[in-house]
Amino acid sequence: MNDRAALDLLVSQGPLTRTQIGELTGLSKPTASQLLARLEAVGLVRTTGNVTGRPGPNAQLYEVNPFVAQVAALAVDQEGITAAVADIAGQVRGEARVGTDAVAEDVPHRTARLVAAAVDAALAKAGLGREQLHGAVIGTPGALDPGTGRLRYAPHLPGWHSRALKEELAEVLGTPIEIENDVNLAAVAEQHDGAAQDYDDFVLVWADEGVGAAIVLNGTLLRGATGGAGEIGYMPLPGAPLARGGDRSAAQPDGGGGFQSLVGAPSVVELAHRHGAGHVRTVEEALRVDSVRTEVAGRLATGLAAVVAVVDPQLVVLSGSVAHAGGEELRALVKEEFTGLTLPRPELRISHLEGNPILTGALRTALAAARDIVFNTA
Repeated sequence: MNDRAALDLLVSQGPLTRTQIGELTGLSKPTASQLLARLEAVGLVRTTGNVTGRPGPNAQLYEVNPFVAQVAALAVDQEGITAAVADIAGQVRGEARVGTDAVAEDVPHRTARLVAAAVDAALAKAGLGREQLHGAVIGTPGALDPGTGRLRYAPHLPGWHSRALKEELAEVLGTPIEIENDVNLAAVAEQHDGAAQDYDDFVLVWADEGVGAAIVLNGTLLRGATGGAGEIGYMPLPGAPLARGGDRSAAQPDGGGGFQSLVGAPSVVELAHRHGAGHVRTVEEALRVDSVRTEVAGRLATGLAAVVAVVDPQLVVLSGSVAHAGGEELRALVKEEFTGLTLPRPELRISHLEGNPILTGALRTALAAARDIVFNTA
């Protein structure tokens, strides 16, 4: 327990002296010294210079040895796969993206080959090989059904619905792999690095090409019996066609049926056209139109009310391209429209995470799993 506490401190707070580790863990100086000697002997920590500018002998600084393990994180969308490789300390060593055209459609096991191509490209930038990976997490639309092993709620991802998908990916990468819902991973990123820090009960609503939610209760993601908790893109609402048969194709002008057809990025652009802004081509341009921004806020508020009435979270975080394009102006309008729709009144925030929150959440998840294994000194 003391070893793990010290390793976690070195990860979260960077290089520390023996004295600092003792003070932060409550261990005596001799015990802290023995602990560090033990961790250094097994290669988990290393010295990284000295503290200078103080009276007396310079104190050695210790850090987690970043090379004891590497992990991969991937974010999947309809256009391609983004991969990142990080060391056990959390430093990203390489990142790459491959498009869906990187592997021909008629190639056997195409999905596994695309994943391998993305990981290999990131590993190459990091100067590493597959044999150095200690785990991987893939964020993808939909969710693996624990009963069947199939990816559900993502009909727009051809090739990702094999019953043996997880096993195929683990075999091609040569490392254990987890497949997780992309919005759930975005919520992990918000919980650790973003707007939901210090909140145990919150909902992340993702409005982008697709629409979904992640529900965190008592600090734990709610997944549902088939992995479908939070699939609010299918949710029937007034003014939206029903999403029968799981049709959420973003290629349709209205983005399919359900809540997605009201607030998905393609629907927002189409709404701008109906408001007379025929020149609009992006969601950013659409939400600069006052009347469009106001109507989208009303639609978001109606959908949020349905979720909040059931879950009663402390916080709702809006993320995805629609939320980012609308910014604080959209958030304020949603809050105004939300008044009176439900009795619970959670705080409402816009995500301000930089980069790809799905990739960040996948890295967080992969690192947590690898550290549980590598840092086990019992």
